[in-house]
Amino acid sequence: MRTLISLLVANALAISGSVYASDNDAQKIADLKAQLEDITSELDDLNDRVDSNERHTALDRLEITGDFRTKAHTLHYQNVTWNPAIKVNFNDFGAKAMSGVFGSPTDANSPLGKMMAADPNLAAAFQNGQLQGVMPYVLAPKTTQDIDNDIFYTTRLRLNLKAKVWDNVSFAGRLSMYKNWGDSTGVKVFDSWNSFTMDGTNGGSTSGDWLRVERAYFDWKNINGSPLYLSIGRRPSTYGPPTQYRENEKRGGTPSGHLVNFNFDGATMGYHLGDITGVEGQVVRFCYGQGFESQWGNGELFGDIVTKDTHLGGFNIDAINDGKNFLQFTLFGAKDVNDGFKGTMAFPTQLAGIFAPTMYQDMQKFDNFNFVTRVQPSGVIGDMFLGGIGFSREEDNDVKWFVSGGWTRADGNGNAGMFGGMLSDAVFEAQLNSDGSEIIMMPSAADDSGAKDGYSIYAGIQIPAPYGKVGFEYNYGSKYWTPFTQAQDDPIGSKLATRGHVAEAYYMFDINPNMFIKLAGMYYDFEYTGSGTPVGAPTKIDDVIEGSAYSMLPVVDTAYDLNASLTVKF
Repeated sequence: MRTLISLLVANALAISGSVYASDNDAQKIADLKAQLEDITSELDDLNDRVDSNERHTALDRLEITGDFRTKAHTLHYQNVTWNPAIKVNFNDFGAKAMSGVFGSPTDANSPLGKMMAADPNLAAAFQNGQLQGVMPYVLAPKTTQDIDNDIFYTTRLRLNLKAKVWDNVSFAGRLSMYKNWGDSTGVKVFDSWNSFTMDGTNGGSTSGDWLRVERAYFDWKNINGSPLYLSIGRRPSTYGPPTQYRENEKRGGTPSGHLVNFNFDGATMGYHLGDITGVEGQVVRFCYGQGFESQWGNGELFGDIVTKDTHLGGFNIDAINDGKNFLQFTLFGAKDVNDGFKGTMAFPTQLAGIFAPTMYQDMQKFDNFNFVTRVQPSGVIGDMFLGGIGFSREEDNDVKWFVSGGWTRADGNGNAGMFGGMLSDAVFEAQLNSDGSEIIMMPSAADDSGAKDGYSIYAGIQIPAPYGKVGFEYNYGSKYWTPFTQAQDDPIGSKLATRGHVAEAYYMFDINPNMFIKLAGMYYDFEYTGSGTPVGAPTKIDDVIEGSAYSMLPVVDTAYDLNASLTVKF
């Protein structure tokens, strides 16, 4: 702008100078130059104001806020037990073996002869007729140990974006980085479902030094002057009530954080009932989303896709939200849940020794190497339904408390993949590989397809204390409790997905309105395996430790996380 005005003034001086010079009127030229200098000064002042307004207007179009958190944990796990086995239909195995499908057991070069030579215990049990019905086939010796990670640092950066599109249309988004110190590989060795990196959990799983789009959506409010609104995009479905208290922030997501802390893409149609009923903050919403895309990117052009898209839908109702009292109802379902998600992992050497013996021969030469692989589910295992009711209250003396109840139901369809079916184990059957040289075990069906109900309770209180506030929380999940809270950034695992007990205590020190320190501790007492996943049958942890039950992945008996964090908001 300044350059343009200067050029115009210079041109005016040149032109006017040539005109008056021809008239030889030096006095008039001097007067005109003085006037132009005044004009130039006024234009400079105007230019400064215009530039300021332009900058202000540009900045008004996009508002950026955020928070930065650095956190130190000390993590301790007790009775970590790995006792892997699969359930095998030995009646089917025996029938095939006796019919000669696998070759002669006395032929050392036949598939059956090779299998018996590799596992003398299996050979003895087979020859003695001890393999009947569906029985565990032990894959490796049981190990039990305590594990201590004395110091574990993480850094989280979140950038919030807001923009006004029109009077009743706005955009909101959040970019997030979450990493542990000294690591930006973006992939973990697969030793638990918590280590599996996928679309729905990226926001709460340490990955690397890059920003991800955790949420991005638009809101179209007061459609046609009504209380109706529409929102589409990557949903604000993490850190919902009442989990905002332990985060020391305002409500971070729409659905109940007791049931949902999971990133997904979808849409919400809402209606502000309070405009009709007169109840402050009363809103009813229908939410829809897609949790898994079964075809695009999965090699669909080969024509062998057996998975299905997973669609989510349900209602979320804020019955009361008056600034002091908050009452919320949630009910939704997930249709065509598969036995996993698309994601990446580092394949553990321990599982290679069991399932990929040929590859394992080479992997042993590089015992500190793990190959990274893209994983996708093998099939649909059923449907899921979740419901809950939560109430919280903020007292006049700044005491805040809440109580929440949750329910989940899993309806299996009898299908199963390597790690199981819907809250059920897979039954494996023996078959020959493609060239007929080796016997391999493949999942054929789930051992149980009945509906299974789970429940959970979650309660907490936050009390003013010197220099800040102190809080106490407790939650319990039953054997079949299966919420969608896997994006919660608790290193040991989402506390609200725990099948067992979790107690948490914290002290928050308010340094200033935009900065606080939090000292906290969490204690986990796991009762059943598989917390946080619908795949596989939950088994009593004590039975796995004793050796009377099995688990394909290591299980934890008890654990605790002591941590300190510093958070800055800007």
